[in-house]
Amino acid sequence: MSGTCQVVDSLIVLHPDSVYAKFSESEKRFSRNAVAGLQTTDGLETTLFASEPLITNPINIDVDHRGRVWVCESYNYRPAVNGKSELNVGDRIVILEDTTGDGKADVTKVFYQGSELNSPLGIWVMGNKAIVSQSPYVWLFTDTDGDDKADKKEILFKGIGGTQQDAGVHSFVFGPDGKFYFNYGNAGKQLVDGQDRPLLDKYERPIDFRQYRQGVVFRVDQEFRNVEILAENFHNGFEVAVDSYGTMWQSDQEEPGNGADRVSYVMENGNFGYIDEMNGASWRINHTNLEDEIPRRHWHQNDPGVVPNLLEIGSGLPMGMVVYEGDLLPRKFWDQVILADAGQNAVTSYPVVPDGAGFKSVGINPVVEGKRDKWFRPTDVCVAPDGSLIVSDWYDPVAGSHKMKDRSRGRIFRIAPPETPYKIPVYDLTNPTEAVKALQSPNLSQRYLAWNACVKLGWAAEPELENLFRQYNGNPKLRARALWVLNRIEGFNHRNLDVGFRELNPNLRITTLRAVRQRNSDPTEYIKRLTSDPNPQVRRECALAINHNHTYEALDVWLQLAQQYPGHDRWSVEALSIGAIGQWERIFPAWLARAGKNPGATDAGKDIIWLARTRQAIPYLTELAADTSVTFKSRLRYFRAFDFFHAGYEKSQALMHVMDVKSSDRIEVSKLALLHLDKSFVTNSQQGLTALNKLLDETYGTEDYIELVTRYAPESENNRLFQMAINKSGEVLGRDAGALLLDIAGVSFITDKLNSLNDTKKSALLASLQTAGSAESVYLLRNTVLDVNEKESVRADAARYLGGSWPGEDAVVKLLKQNQIDGAIKEAALQGVKNAFRENVKADLAPYFPKPVETVTVADEVLPKGKGKKEKKRRRRD
Repeated sequence: MSGTCQVVDSLIVLHPDSVYAKFSESEKRFSRNAVAGLQTTDGLETTLFASEPLITNPINIDVDHRGRVWVCESYNYRPAVNGKSELNVGDRIVILEDTTGDGKADVTKVFYQGSELNSPLGIWVMGNKAIVSQSPYVWLFTDTDGDDKADKKEILFKGIGGTQQDAGVHSFVFGPDGKFYFNYGNAGKQLVDGQDRPLLDKYERPIDFRQYRQGVVFRVDQEFRNVEILAENFHNGFEVAVDSYGTMWQSDQEEPGNGADRVSYVMENGNFGYIDEMNGASWRINHTNLEDEIPRRHWHQNDPGVVPNLLEIGSGLPMGMVVYEGDLLPRKFWDQVILADAGQNAVTSYPVVPDGAGFKSVGINPVVEGKRDKWFRPTDVCVAPDGSLIVSDWYDPVAGSHKMKDRSRGRIFRIAPPETPYKIPVYDLTNPTEAVKALQSPNLSQRYLAWNACVKLGWAAEPELENLFRQYNGNPKLRARALWVLNRIEGFNHRNLDVGFRELNPNLRITTLRAVRQRNSDPTEYIKRLTSDPNPQVRRECALAINHNHTYEALDVWLQLAQQYPGHDRWSVEALSIGAIGQWERIFPAWLARAGKNPGATDAGKDIIWLARTRQAIPYLTELAADTSVTFKSRLRYFRAFDFFHAGYEKSQALMHVMDVKSSDRIEVSKLALLHLDKSFVTNSQQGLTALNKLLDETYGTEDYIELVTRYAPESENNRLFQMAINKSGEVLGRDAGALLLDIAGVSFITDKLNSLNDTKKSALLASLQTAGSAESVYLLRNTVLDVNEKESVRADAARYLGGSWPGEDAVVKLLKQNQIDGAIKEAALQGVKNAFRENVKADLAPYFPKPVETVTVADEVLPKGKGKKEKKRRRRD
């Protein structure tokens, strides 16, 4: 259905806080007051473009070349949780249009609605077509007759995980190279084409998705073939943003409450550290060289081979994002990433500047915030053809999309300088001059149409494209767009590439190299032209360009790049690591030949040894780990690097050597070395057992001792664990020892000890089991409680200790309900569970605790309730 519709007038002037506060709670939720609840940055104005009932729950949007807003609704998201659904009619793709230029939608059309649309997460519009992302499918809808209704649908990709959750497949975006970029979260797992055929990479090889970790970023050509996986090991990046140079950016969601959401510069072929590379462990698993801050732990930022985060943005729900390449907004937003964060109630720009071979954040520039209205949940931000921002808001009291409470609402806002009309430029794309002008649009859909028009025009468009590219004082991003198109025109004259390699702007040199790589299966000769570039970001791109390039020329490129690396630049060294993937066996010895007799003497050498994935690096890694001239903490990263080698003779002997080095921190070093040795080597070799027993003697009675016994579980330590358990039963170490002893020696060992101990030591041993929480510990404590042949004092102690764990609390509840304990034993058991945390357990225990005595106050005296009434009567009589 389509036609003219009326949108409630928005308040385009922000209300002061005091005025907004006067609204009732229901009035605050009216769409006519939507803008009043927001705070927009100076120099910009937010207006309401559309709202409910025209749209509901807008999860993602796109703005086409005509300035129309295409809304991807997700009303049917998790109906089992949210309690609402219309699966029989399905979700919708709605087109909103402003025909008067006043910045408000006055025409709405339903482009498509169908039962197969079940909680889509992304939309990308290209003329009369729309790509809709919805695990397990990616749909292509086409309007064949120009009536703004989809007449044709087809499946581009299928088999994607993440149905009915936000970690599935997300929106496609258009890149300056003429390709599409998209991603999925860690539930995506894999995809096949619409005919269930395995996908082929750019080398026509089937893609093995098992080798890629968690969430990934993709690139694919316009025919939806030649799929490339560009980066891996994200948690849930909601949308990729690609600037005109081809640089990729992505936010990533993490577990709420840990301040670990992030924005990443997506370094090509990078590992972004969501799970441990070697064993798939999460950030919660302890390991050597653990990051000091929890947000950095989430992404394994201290591990070799992990690309660093650009910045951590705290706890929220980062969703859609874009690189703003217009000039309508204030200059501080130009060329910057702008992110919609539903959890932080804000649309925010995060300005970045070059930092070595990568980037660093230099502040925060809010665009619009829900300062007064915390229901503001921005889900996406797009750039319209006039340079204004269009923002979608699912408008809900809860941030988590899996907990949405009110899916009947939704708003679309336009952000622009005050009193700026919504005027959309129109181009004749059959005219080369007009097509090149359209290529300069800040709007992606317009650029897509212009890009294809210029390629189709071919040589007719080349003069205009060259004119744009050769504007040496012009906007470098517009020049880069021209170069990308020139690169795709058949018969292209290579003189423009030659110009690009000599450009003063390093981003244009980077663009030229990226363009060449897409044309040439072996671009090594071009890479060599930039190997000695003075700019570290250009050299970074050279390192990335030789990934999986096994030619001798590529080896020479890597060695030259490594020779220029000064150290202390994580971006550079990770780029070198990516360039060396699968080639360390030939690269490392060649690097050693150039590095001199002591390759670990320089900061750069230390970094390369730390990263190298070849057994040939182990002797040098050993020297660094054993270097007592530097602090123990600074050497932790080298011990961590041993984790990235599988067990082997070289690794074992290297770590044993580290243990023999005399130093003031020898015990710490020895423990660390043992923990990095393969367990079977330690327990099955005399050399390993001797080292372990020596360290156990030196650390007995400490946390280090407990950690070593936990890992290796030697039965020879049972008696010492027993002594530690009874001697330190009132301490954490004693309880750790008791739980560990029970785990290693078993119930029979503990039972025999209990039968042979005096009452004091018997209670001490039972005390050491109180927090273990295992079935065995609960069994031993419960049996002692019920043993009528045991002394009452010991039974009471056991009853009190039984409530020291959640399973133990459950056992106490069961004993009480079955009336198996009474008297002093019952009182002790209740004392042990008086601080129970779980609501259901507290409810079960409540009847067994004495009711509190009700009191009354009489003349400043607090008396029991019954006595208080009598005292009041007596005093009245008196």
